[in-house]
Amino acid sequence: MTEITGRAALRAGASAVVEESYAFACMRCGYGWEQSYEIEHHTDADGHAFVLYVADGRVVPSPLNRPTCRNCDGHVVRILRPGRVASARKAELTSAPLP
Repeated sequence: MTEITGRAALRAGASAVVEESYAFACMRCGYGWEQSYEIEHHTDADGHAFVLYVADGRVVPSPLNRPTCRNCDGHVVRILRPGRVASARKAELTSAPLP
């Protein structure tokens, strides 16, 4: 789930970049999706550590704080390990229909 990347260029001030991926499932509408993030580790002028989450090249809010469903904008979202949504979709497509 977590991997330190060997990127040559870090965003200004980043000391390290870690990649994490998560699967999400909305408990309101049933929509599921997966997203990967680059988590940049920084230190502010006072020496306090902080991180920036980057998805698809944009800084975004942490997916761990009040995630929002991409389908219905609901906030009852379950966070799962990566691959769970993809494996559920694959199982759904390959399962035989009931008589």
